[in-house]
Amino acid sequence: MATTRVLTGITTTGTPHLGNYVGAIRPAIAASRRDGVESFFFLADYHALIKCDDPARIERSRMELAATWLAAGLDPERVTFYRQSDIPEIPELTWLLTCVTAKGQMNRAHAYKAAADANTAAGEDTDAGVTMGLYCYPILMAADILMFNAHQVPVGRDQIQHIEMARDVAQRFNHLFGAASGREFFVLPEAVIEEQVAVLPGLDGRKMSKSYDNTVPLFAGGPKALKEAIARIVTDSKLPGEPKDPDSSALVTLFEAFATPEQAAAFRAELVAGLGWGEAKQRLFELIDAEIAPMRARYEALIAQPAELEALLMAGAAKARATAAPLLAALRDAVGLRRMVAAPVAAAPKARAEKAALPVFKQYREADGRFYFKLAAADGRVLLQSSAFAGGREAGEWVKRLKTEGSAALAGAPVVPIEGVAAEELVLALDALRAAAAE
Repeated sequence: MATTRVLTGITTTGTPHLGNYVGAIRPAIAASRRDGVESFFFLADYHALIKCDDPARIERSRMELAATWLAAGLDPERVTFYRQSDIPEIPELTWLLTCVTAKGQMNRAHAYKAAADANTAAGEDTDAGVTMGLYCYPILMAADILMFNAHQVPVGRDQIQHIEMARDVAQRFNHLFGAASGREFFVLPEAVIEEQVAVLPGLDGRKMSKSYDNTVPLFAGGPKALKEAIARIVTDSKLPGEPKDPDSSALVTLFEAFATPEQAAAFRAELVAGLGWGEAKQRLFELIDAEIAPMRARYEALIAQPAELEALLMAGAAKARATAAPLLAALRDAVGLRRMVAAPVAAAPKARAEKAALPVFKQYREADGRFYFKLAAADGRVLLQSSAFAGGREAGEWVKRLKTEGSAALAGAPVVPIEGVAAEELVLALDALRAAAAE
């Protein structure tokens, strides 16, 4: 089965509420567990800087969002979960893409046009208050997507334009720099429109949103805050014993977002039969709390141990960079940002050419009984370190692949980049081994 790579970004500017959980977090985590799907989830903290200049809020939101997604069931072993700012290849790719993106295209971006139109309507300068972060936001988003060659990006309709821009930029780069090598560096991503995303009503019946101040907290404040928020849900004035209309109540919509079909049908029937709103709210609280209480406990444990969160995110960054670094090395080479080496000189007749010392793979077993391999340069420096394997055979198979396929095998390899080792040096070392194996 072909693998579909799906990428989802979460902007770190707020604290998740119940609407975020039902509309985005829960369905995205469920989708990540499907066979044939390779999921990338990232905390879009560079994007957050465009709209927020409060460092404390950015810092707190990154922690709360990471803890929320992990507590809700996101499996960092199954997916790649990372902070955008931990991947230095992303801003470098952003610049490469900026250099092939037309200014006219950026002029038509929705976010910039909305700001410019508002300024014009107010009689101000067209670009008043417009930062380059806002103006170039679509290019950073394109880099997020293209860095990992995502096939699909789940978005709302307001984001379709950005996916189309990412496709345009990818095509332009492929045409300009891929023709000589016959390689298409980027796949063209597709927008997946989330038509069926559940939109929960807030306390006042409008869409649940922080801008309306009508949200129900997910974890913040514990069960007490959840119960108090549910108690404030607006209902009609019908008394216990009087029939209620389930279709006109936001409370019923909230109940159905967590209930089984059987529970939902029974709840509706009881309201029609005269169930009081107070009792209905108590049942809603019990239903929601039954699902999120175990998650809340995990969330609170993660918030109390930020070092655990940091370790998980750094491991995710290492996994993400194992994919990003080889691609960026190829892109740098394609645009001409290459290492300076002497041009090859023809050997003298009958003279035996000296072969440069090649890097060496070393396999070994640690005291924990697990198997590893590393790639060492001729001077002894470690260029690449593997993750742990249960058996030596699997480790050996990966060594064989890296020797015969060179840097092309890096994208899926269970390896960790070594700090201080440039991606270009690693690519050159692996490709030298590949060339030697082919001789």
